[in-house]
Formats: sequence, structure tokens, C-alpha cells
Amino acid sequence: EELRMSFPKNFLWGGAVAANQCEGAWLTDGKQPNVTDVLVGIMSKDPGIKWNKEAEKYEMHLNPDKKYLSHDGIDFYHRYKDDLKLMAGMGFNTFRTSIAWGRIFPNGDEEKPNEAGLRFYDDLFDTMNTLGMEPVITLSHYETPLHLVTEYGGWSNPLLINLWLRYVKAVFERYRGKVKFWLTFNEVNALFRMPLVAGGVLTIKDPKDPDDPIGSTTLQDQWDAYHNLVVANAETVKLAHEIDKNYQVGCMLTCSGVAVYPYNCDPENVLGTLDRKRMDIYYFGDPFCLGIIPSYLQRVWDEQGVHVSFTQEELETIKNHTVDFFSFSYYRSTTFDKEINMQGDTGGLSGRENPYLTDKAPEPWGWAVDPKGLRYTLNVLYDRYHLPLMIVENGVGLDENLNEHDTIDDDFRIHYIDEHIKNVHEAILDGVDCRGYLYWGPIDVVSAGTGEMKKRYGFIYVDRFNDGHGTLERKIKKSYYHYKEIIETNGECLINK
Repeated sequence: EELRMSFPKNFLWGGAVAANQCEGAWLTDGKQPNVTDVLVGIMSKDPGIKWNKEAEKYEMHLNPDKKYLSHDGIDFYHRYKDDLKLMAGMGFNTFRTSIAWGRIFPNGDEEKPNEAGLRFYDDLFDTMNTLGMEPVITLSHYETPLHLVTEYGGWSNPLLINLWLRYVKAVFERYRGKVKFWLTFNEVNALFRMPLVAGGVLTIKDPKDPDDPIGSTTLQDQWDAYHNLVVANAETVKLAHEIDKNYQVGCMLTCSGVAVYPYNCDPENVLGTLDRKRMDIYYFGDPFCLGIIPSYLQRVWDEQGVHVSFTQEELETIKNHTVDFFSFSYYRSTTFDKEINMQGDTGGLSGRENPYLTDKAPEPWGWAVDPKGLRYTLNVLYDRYHLPLMIVENGVGLDENLNEHDTIDDDFRIHYIDEHIKNVHEAILDGVDCRGYLYWGPIDVVSAGTGEMKKRYGFIYVDRFNDGHGTLERKIKKSYYHYKEIIETNGECLINK
């Protein structure tokens, strides 16, 4: 008998964005710059910070030749009520966004929170709740206040733990009864690929080369940030449960790296693949979910010549305050071959091309599409952590323009989500406790990786372009109605498709 396609009754269907990619209003109502406000795309070689020799410190340094699209985003800050109505029109019962830390504590080290920032999120969450959407709120989505980086060195400095907890306590107390699901640090396991954005890490000392715009971020700095972030995560869980026993706190890791396959059965490639999974996922996942610092890290630290040590008290806190659920992003898989250097970006890792994956997204990005990789990832994570899972990012960015009917026939996006959602269902049949599917970028936003508007993920088109022009008018794409049908039927419209 054929298994029927349906999802658990209270399955969370929705979409996800980040404050820094959609809100704009980057210096409005008291907000000060964060790390992503000074970047043009996370993979940018121009980090927007420069060493001031006279003042002997780092300062914001915007490039006059570049367009910082995130400064205006899609003006979600002023248009969120209409945008959320569009989401509700698809039947969303959940919506993920982030709180920009710098709206609440503009520089990150103030004693008291900024009331205008708190009020904005009060209204935002009230609107979501009124429309029947469960808020899933990221506390830090690549949004460390810039002042904490230039003054303190970011997360490599243990002082950040208490400054973070001051912010977290303020929002946990303020939004009690409005928000139930919290995510701590977005894709924090990208720390070693993108230290400035994922860990807000910068070495604060006179750099060897004063003209080097980002100074010298050392491996020791990065591991110090790891130490402080792992402690801060446990302290956040502890604080959340003290403030409201109904709060559910999840970690958020980039997990495309779970679906790194050995390129062939050479044992060195099999071991290399295991090593990537450990280093890319488990070194954060294990402390967050299992309450342990993985034993294999000692070898890593010895080989890298770094010193990391947790106090007994910190180890107890980590052990006793693990997350309630595991949320993650998945975009694509790749293969590991010892002959090839792996590269990484916001979509995950890329090694040697997989000859078995013939389905590819259109150029210019052309990612190989691997929906079975999502099923594989769900199974691996559930087998390891035995926690409820939530997919909070999965989507495809396309270069799109309106047709003569003022819409976009984004059939490839429809194909992409159908195949991935079918594999989520397969994983649920495998016994995985998956609670939700939140599509990344249900409305076009500024791409984090490239800093462009050209890379569009949305079911809703926004009239804005790479050079900054555009009316910001919203238009509905074909995929909007398709996703609406998936939600209305709780996935059953995908039977036999």
C-alpha cells in the first residue's frame, strides 16, 4: 500500500529572513552599525573596517565606490505589516526573523536598552501573532554590533558573554508571551570560514601590517570565540528557562556540510569526510545538544598550536543547559576528495563536483540540487542528537525579471521546493522528528553571501536592483500560489507527483 503524503498535524510551515537583509533603516531610531552593515556581501574581501593609525584603533570604513544595499534592504522596517499579510496569504503558521542586537543595545555595551528598538519588535511580533504566525526569533543573525568588534575584539573577548546576556535578558523579559521559539546564534559553525560575521572576531592590537583592513585574526582568536560562544549558548538556555518555562531554545547551524559525501571509497576520502562533518557541525552541535566538548578537539588544538580550556563550572553549565531543539540550514551537498581543497560560502561547502547530481540551478550560481541530501542530513542529525529538528533555511536563489504579465514563472523554484519537501516527508517516515519547514527568503531580500538583489529567493518579488534603484513594489510570483497549496493541503498535494 502506498504511503500517503501528509505531515504531522501541527507542522510549522513558513519562511525565514534576517533583520540585516530585509529591514534597512540601518541607523534609524537609535540603531548603530553592526558587522553586516559595513560589508558588501559576507564573502566580500572588503570588510568595511580600517585601522586608524592616529587613534590606534579600528573604525568603520565604508567604500565610496560600493553600494551597501543592506542599509535600505527592502524597507521591511516600515513595510512589515503589509509584507506579513502577504505571508499570511500563503497560509504561513510560522515566520522566522532576527532581532538586530544594535536596535536594542546600539553599541552593545550600554547599561539600558533602547526603548524605540524594543517597541519596534513589540509591534512586529504582535502583528505576526495576530496573523496566526508563530514567531521563530534568532537572537544573533550575523548582527554583532560593530562597536563590540572594534572596541573589544568581538567574541574572542570573554567580556562579550555578559554584554550578550544583558541583551538576551532584556528581550526574553520583554517578549514573554509573544515569542515561544528562540534561536541563539545563526550558523555559528561558520565561525572558522567567516570569523568576522559568524563570530564577530577581530584581533585588537596594532596589526603587523597597518594597511591590512582587518588586522590579524589568529586561530587562537577564533578558538577563544568558540569557547565564549559555547558558554554563552548554555547561559542563554539557562536564562530562557528561568524567565519562562515555556520558552523553547534551539541552536542554528549550517548543515549542508552534513551532506559531504566521500568522492569515492578511498578510505582517506571516507576519513576526510568524517573529519569535515566533525569540524563543521559536531564541534558546535555536541556542546549545544549533548552538553559535551568533543574529545577529538584536543588533537585539533594540539595540531594547531592553540590553547583552549574550559573551567569546571563552565563544563557544568554546558552539560546542564542544552538546547530544546536543533534548527539548521540546508542548501546543497558536495563531495570530499583529498586531492581538492574545499571552499566554503554561505550555501555550504564545495569540493569536487558530484557526477551523480545532474539537476542544477540555473547560472550564474548553478548549485547542484540534491534533495536526497536533505533527507540524509535529517537522519544523521536525528540519529546523533535525538532532538526535534526544524529546517529554518532551504531555498534557491535565481536571477529573475518580471514578464509581460508583471509576474514571474519560477518553475525551477517550484521544482526545487517540491523535491526537498518530499524528502522531508521521507525523513519523517524514516522516524525523524521534524517539526517545521521554513523556506529561506519567501520575499526577495539582499543576499548575505553576495550582497546583491539580483540573487532572488522569494515567492514575492521586490522591485529593487543591484545599483540601488527600484520602487520597492511587491509582486507575487507563480511559486507563491504553489507554496500556498502545499501548506493548505499539509503537503498532500505532492502525492504521486
